[in-house]
Amino acid sequence: MSKIVEFIPNFSEGRRDDVINALVKEARGVPGVTLLDYTSDKSHNRSVFTLIGSPEGIAEAAFRLCKLAAQRIDMREHKGEHPRMGASDVFPFVPVQEITMEECAALSKQVAGHIWKELAIPSFLYEYSAARPGRINLASLRKGQFEGMPEKLLQEEWAPDYGERKIHPTAGIMAIGARHPLVAFNINLNTADIRIADAVAKTIRGSSGGYQYCKAIGVMLEERNLAQVSINMVNYIGTPIYRVFEAVRAEAKRWGVSIAGSEIIGLTPARALIDCAEYYLRIENFDYQKQVLENHLLSGSP
Repeated sequence: MSKIVEFIPNFSEGRRDDVINALVKEARGVPGVTLLDYTSDKSHNRSVFTLIGSPEGIAEAAFRLCKLAAQRIDMREHKGEHPRMGASDVFPFVPVQEITMEECAALSKQVAGHIWKELAIPSFLYEYSAARPGRINLASLRKGQFEGMPEKLLQEEWAPDYGERKIHPTAGIMAIGARHPLVAFNINLNTADIRIADAVAKTIRGSSGGYQYCKAIGVMLEERNLAQVSINMVNYIGTPIYRVFEAVRAEAKRWGVSIAGSEIIGLTPARALIDCAEYYLRIENFDYQKQVLENHLLSGSP
């Protein structure tokens, strides 16, 4: 079996169709790589792509997409609800088949070095690629965002892992690393009060005493006039989606607010959603491997 890597680049552009379409075309033009999915959000002003391919193909795709994003996205003009620090904001690499986390970390460092050498865009390494504990958490790296990065990089502890202590003038700085699959999961509240979303997010996120594998912030969806709890589940087995969903429901109720709906951004492992079905349907003695039809088809079982 060949090595397969999943690559989920996040770009700071979710409003201009010409730029998004150019990125899609570039992604589809790299040999050895398949673009599985892409989503764009105008309120967040952000696009998330999902690609799979060989390590060599993914490395090439990462460089090409970063180069195009740097040419088409000017961070000095970027405004959006989602925290960001670069045109190509986050480049995570996820092991899928016949490849280890260590190999994905090495791949991320190879890509970071290539991007700095050819494009002069600096980067931080995060998650399993991080060189020190203080850089594992993406939120810590991105704190200060694009506008605050020039000053932040001059602090003793915040030199980029690749590049000099200054951002690219228009493309900013990136986070690049290897990680496990995560679920990008947003919950919309029936309120236009962003303070409620902020309070709920603070309650559930691990960094402020909530669930260990949950990252969350409050954002405002201007087009829908709704406050949103934007969530990243970095370990959907350690902290299931349904547990966070119920916690958000309970916390929102304290403010007299209900849930308007939720959304998954990009692709998600089937297990994350099947766990929710098992919980809400109260299925007894459920066996994920034996009772899901697709698992038999994928395994080649008769």
